[in-house]
Amino acid sequence: MALQDVIDQLNDFDINDIDWTRMGVWPVAAKVVTCALVVIALAAGTYFMFIKELNMQLKREQAQEEQLRTSFKAKAFQAANLEAYREQMKEMEKSFGVLVAQLPSDTEVPGLLEDIDEKGADSGLTINSIDLRAEQTAEFYIELPISVRVTGPYHDFGTFVSGVAGMPRIVTLHDYKITKSTQRSGMLDMTILAKTYRYKSKDE
Repeated sequence: MALQDVIDQLNDFDINDIDWTRMGVWPVAAKVVTCALVVIALAAGTYFMFIKELNMQLKREQAQEEQLRTSFKAKAFQAANLEAYREQMKEMEKSFGVLVAQLPSDTEVPGLLEDIDEKGADSGLTINSIDLRAEQTAEFYIELPISVRVTGPYHDFGTFVSGVAGMPRIVTLHDYKITKSTQRSGMLDMTILAKTYRYKSKDE
């Protein structure tokens, strides 16, 4: 059949005239269109039933592969630097031990109070009061606030503060308040909050 005849049949083709019970006698144009539609339907069905799912699975596998590659690189870096990490850990444990040693235990707190009193006397100040306040619990340590009230000349306050800050135990100073003394003429009263810390044990 000439190409022109097929084109003419396609132009004259009307789907309403098709007899679905006599497909064998259909014109060539109708057979061509039907075969094309069947092939397209089979291709679309195959894609949506199998290939689409396989593509999605492939993308998931590729994403997982990328995650594994990243994890492998990180672990390979850690393995290559394992000895350096061990040395760093030893240094951290050593530094941690030094810091813990600077934290007073329960039994050392009275001695710490005596040291603060001694620093005040050495600075030429009169210690009016040293009062322990309620402990404050943090995640890894317990804070011990100590309210200190002293009387003396202004410059001696600086000597006292420097002496307390330089003590072997960790002591931080907060909330300075200096007022004119009502008890001693020409002198000043200073109230200061000293805080020391002790390591929080597992039981606590």
